[in-house]
Amino acid sequence: MPSYLLWLIAGFALLIIEVMTGTFYLLVLGGAAFAGALAAYFGVGAFAQVLFTGVVAMLGLIAVNRWHKSRSATPSIDDSLDVGQAVTLESWLDQNTQRVRVKYRGSAWDARLVGDTNVNIGDTLFICGAKGNLLDVSVARPNR
Repeated sequence: MPSYLLWLIAGFALLIIEVMTGTFYLLVLGGAAFAGALAAYFGVGAFAQVLFTGVVAMLGLIAVNRWHKSRSATPSIDDSLDVGQAVTLESWLDQNTQRVRVKYRGSAWDARLVGDTNVNIGDTLFICGAKGNLLDVSVARPNR
């Protein structure tokens, strides 16, 4: 059996598995196997086929990794349904770090004051962002 057929079988097998997983990494490896099949079809030696396939695979994996990182960046604050919601200042936790406790959705939340910090207990503040369970709140309602 010609070596380019082995490369094609490997490429199709990787593509079929990729359809079941959806990660794009196996898609790259399948494409690299097709590149190896192309090299074998043109009569390149076995070592050069493997080397060519490896280079194509590495370049493709680097590209997919960068694409995944750019797509999984931190979500925009516009994605949060909490942004713009009103909260009530219950107490100061630490004035040096601008940490406060606010009442939101019937429970107490830790928050960090952003912007104007001249506030009093009972004032209404607005959520302008969040980092994990820590809300960012400010006196001014954020623009949406």
